[in-house]
Amino acid sequence: MAVVRVGGADVVYTRLGRGPVVVLVHGAGADGRMWEPQVEALADEFTVVAWDEPGSGRSGALPAGFRLEDFAWALAAVIEDVGLGPAQVAGLSWGGTVALELYRWRPDLVRSLMLVDTYAGWKGSLAPEEVAARVEGARRMLAVPREEFDPTLPGLYAAGPPERFAALLEAMGRDVRPESMAIQLSLMAEADESDLLPRITVPTLLLWGELDARSPLDVAYAFRDAIAHAELVTLPEVGHMSNLEAPEAFTAAVRAFCRVHA
Repeated sequence: MAVVRVGGADVVYTRLGRGPVVVLVHGAGADGRMWEPQVEALADEFTVVAWDEPGSGRSGALPAGFRLEDFAWALAAVIEDVGLGPAQVAGLSWGGTVALELYRWRPDLVRSLMLVDTYAGWKGSLAPEEVAARVEGARRMLAVPREEFDPTLPGLYAAGPPERFAALLEAMGRDVRPESMAIQLSLMAEADESDLLPRITVPTLLLWGELDARSPLDVAYAFRDAIAHAELVTLPEVGHMSNLEAPEAFTAAVRAFCRVHA
């Protein structure tokens, strides 16, 4: 475990393995533990870094007024602290939007991108009525008393949470801070990264669950059409949390891509 202080927050990350650096960026309502299968599997060949973003997991509280740009600068600070040069950066869902924002501000730190079941922000990828419905759903979810708060968003899994990760998911869920999740979802609702997609010049893998209900394949196709030379890999019978629903197939796709672009 390592800690870097940036933007008024202590940011914690784990680092395992040796070799080219791969940075894993978690989604909203989660922390770096969601990447447990990939960290363990890829560390035989890569230096694998999984952060707890500000306001999540073991990291410090979100400073007041924290913006999407600030998450990107915090991620940049982690990559610089690792000290192995530009990274291959993978982000799932909200984490993919953060990875895009990192590329906007610090493309020099990004060797390649792996955008997983993600969005160019909700505003940048979804219809306005869908964004409005999600904002209202988030408002209801966050309005309950803290002891009743459940951070599980609808439509995360194709066939329910995977049993073998039940304990991991429960532990992460207990540690979610409602105030952090409120900021994540608010920023996601307002984000529109679609202008950035045609300007991406690094190798890009689009890795999607075939049955993703939260970021449907139409979003992946829009990414593929906008990003020159992007490669799309779909995982059959898998939903939004593809790295946990099909960890072996997911990790194999990441490994193959990272080997080529290390």
